[in-house]
Parts: sequence; structure tokens; C-alpha cells
Amino acid sequence: MPMTEFSPAPIGRRRVLIAGSAAAAAIGVAGASTAAARPGTAATPAPATAAAGAGDTAAICTLTKELTEGPYYLDHALVRSDVAEGKPGVPLRLALTVVDAATCAPLNKALVEIWYCDALGEYSGFVGNNGHQEPDNGRFLRGGVLTGADGVANLTGIYPGWYRGRCVHVHLKVHTGVTLTSDGSFTGGNEIHTGQLFFDEKITEAVAKLSPYATNTVPRTPLSADGIYGNGGTAAGLLAVTALGSTPAAGYRGTLTVGVHPDT
Repeated sequence: MPMTEFSPAPIGRRRVLIAGSAAAAAIGVAGASTAAARPGTAATPAPATAAAGAGDTAAICTLTKELTEGPYYLDHALVRSDVAEGKPGVPLRLALTVVDAATCAPLNKALVEIWYCDALGEYSGFVGNNGHQEPDNGRFLRGGVLTGADGVANLTGIYPGWYRGRCVHVHLKVHTGVTLTSDGSFTGGNEIHTGQLFFDEKITEAVAKLSPYATNTVPRTPLSADGIYGNGGTAAGLLAVTALGSTPAAGYRGTLTVGVHPDT
């Protein structure tokens, strides 16, 4: 399968107002992984600070694959740790550790940005493309934070839903050298990684039975059939996921060490 982001319906190429700033919509970046063209690094134990910060004891510093941006990216994302914006769903906590894939050193003050669809498979700024109508403020499930000295970015939201043609996933970008703005956004810097985060299918199956996910009647593509993930394991963004409680409704914590080339 070609590594392209599926779009269920024609999309108006536009940007919506994010934190008082408006610009034009980004078109999905299709094509195979660009990481294959870069020299990989041997699997070397990650520094103790990075592994401990993410809570991922199996973390290694290896280059994380580049994956398509997709058609739903919006510039000028909010800088904030909680991206839920009041959306209902199963709680999700992400602890993402960004390291230099060549040296294993954690990256300090890297902006880790995420965006993804809600339980009904709708992206803010593009609501209606998955067949559901709901309020759209162009903000929900979008945002990012700076990493600390340990390279860790902590974000909270809800477990993603799904839309036609794709498995459950979260989009990810890593930026360096950004400037935070007074309107709660960021500007400038270098975009050094674009990828996606993925979830174990058994966990997704449990979440899909709960409200409001169960009201999403669009057929769900399993991880094994997704044309972008491609059974790539951790290097392609497969999260290590642990339960926050005794039931799926209590939520989950996902961790991953993201290996990047800071000078890209």
C-alpha cells in the first residue's frame, strides 16, 4: 500500500483561526518514509534520564521513522499540555522523550506538537469529513509543549477515535529553536521530525466499545491493515501503553522515545 493519508471526502484547503492567528491549510505530505534515506544508528541503551522520564524501560535511541503529515495539519498550534478542549473520551496521557538518535542525548526545549481526531473521527478545523456534525472551534486535540532537560514532553488528552481508511493514531511533529508567542502559540524554529503514534489493537478494541466511541459507525481499520504503520514497531511510533486504572474507562498512559536528527 502507498504511504498516503486517506481523506474520506474532498477537503477545502484552508487554515482556521488558531489562538488568534489565521493562515492557509496544509496539504498532506504523501510518500514513503524519508527516514530510510538517513543513516540509522545501532540500538544503544538510552540515557537513564530519558528512559526514566518517559517511563519506558525498553526505550532505545534509534531513529524514529518519518511518516506522512496528512491533510489535517494546522499551523500555529497552541502551546499547552492539555489538548482535550473539553472533548469527551477515555483519558490519555502521553510521555514522549525526544533524543538525538546519534548520541542518545535528550533534547531540551524541543517543541513536541500533536494533533488527532476525536472519538467520532473528526479533526478540529475539518469537522464533517468523517460524516458527523459537531461544534468546531479549530482547537480541540491540537497542541504542543516544550521538552524539559530530560527530553520529556508530557501531554494529556483523550484516546483517539478513527476515520475511514486509517487505524487509530496521533500525528506528531518535533520542532527546535521555536519562539513562544504572547497568544499562546509559537513561531519560527526548525521542523526536525514528522511522524505518527500508534496503539495496540487490543486496547483500541476495548476503548471502541465505550461511549462516545461506540457511536462512531464508520468502519475501523485495524493496525495490521493500516498502509502507513506497516508493522513498523516502536521505530514507526508504536507506543508502550499502560492502564491508568482497572477498567478501560479509567484511561491509558502511552510512552515512546522519539529518536531524531536535531540538525535536519
